[in-house]
Amino acid sequence: MKQKNYPAMLLLEDGTQYYGWSLLNSIQSIGEVVFNTGITGYQEIITDPSYAEQIIIFTYPEIGNTGINEEDNEAKTIYIKGIIAKNLCHQPSNWRHNTNFADYLMQKKIPHIFGIDTRALTKHLRNNGVMNGYITNQIFNTQMIEEIIQTSSRMTKNTLIDKVTTKHLYRLKYHQKKPKTYSHLNKKIDVNNHQTFHIAVIDLGVKQNILSQLINRGCSITILPANSNYDTIKELQVDGILLSNGPGDPSSMINIINNIKDIIDFCHIPIFGICMGHQILSLALGGQTFKLKFGHRGLNHPAGMNQKAEITSQNHGFAVKFNSSLSKQLAISHFNLNDSTIAGIIHKDKPIFSVQYHPEASPGPHDSEYLFNHFIYLIEQSKIHK
Repeated sequence: MKQKNYPAMLLLEDGTQYYGWSLLNSIQSIGEVVFNTGITGYQEIITDPSYAEQIIIFTYPEIGNTGINEEDNEAKTIYIKGIIAKNLCHQPSNWRHNTNFADYLMQKKIPHIFGIDTRALTKHLRNNGVMNGYITNQIFNTQMIEEIIQTSSRMTKNTLIDKVTTKHLYRLKYHQKKPKTYSHLNKKIDVNNHQTFHIAVIDLGVKQNILSQLINRGCSITILPANSNYDTIKELQVDGILLSNGPGDPSSMINIINNIKDIIDFCHIPIFGICMGHQILSLALGGQTFKLKFGHRGLNHPAGMNQKAEITSQNHGFAVKFNSSLSKQLAISHFNLNDSTIAGIIHKDKPIFSVQYHPEASPGPHDSEYLFNHFIYLIEQSKIHK
């Protein structure tokens, strides 16, 4: 695809300006500007529904080295508001790629700016906190742009689940899964003694790889809209429930929290929460959440407890606050070892647990995949003792 560079500008809500280039000549996009420190995984990041309404800074200096392939998308729809990069690679080298990153940006019309000092921008957000920003190549009155940014929606108290959740129930089974071209995902993981368990996935913005992890373990899964209630779960007669990742402020999702509270109270089956699912579970059990200054977004965040650590993939701007109400029912299983925020919880009396990170992501380390095996184990045990 023929490419031409057009002048572009990033303006933050505090008035800070950065000038660079874009491959698109008509872009205007507002979103919360956040940074991800991963060296790899840009395709998964761009297609992750958890980044809805956000503009992503890639701190690694060159993006696109391995191109874009047809297998690594986490969702069919792109929900991000833009990307910011230092350099774009136009000549990728990877046997799986079928298009280069620059062409992909143009085909999908993803707002972007490159050629700026992403290290300086990231330091600015670390010092001042994440904030809204505006990408444009229509360089006009910056005061007017600042006014637009100031009146744009904030991530706090913002419910985004309706934009990313499935509108209708659908099902997947192991034999329906399209074979992967890489062996470690093409092999069924035998952890449930050849039993087929039925898992309900409440879709808060679910990533494809979460579904793959369950399918590879021989599960049949039913993916449900985020607002699904206890009656729906009861009618399906599932063996376990997974609450997925998703975007937005968890405390704003009152109806979903109340539905999950009913499910916890009346469904005596294992529940596993990931990221947003972890936060919703905590809120349903009486906890609180708060917004982090600049969030956790990267592929090498240590999480653990008692001198044991996992290298985890994380993507969240909110965290759980442990209070007296929560401590009566839950125990902390993991801390984020960078800032000591809660990274995992386990229920004291019920087969319920959750983590603030992404055990399905496997960005190199596979440290956290055991959590899916543990989920299957809890289902096995609950059926034995039913």
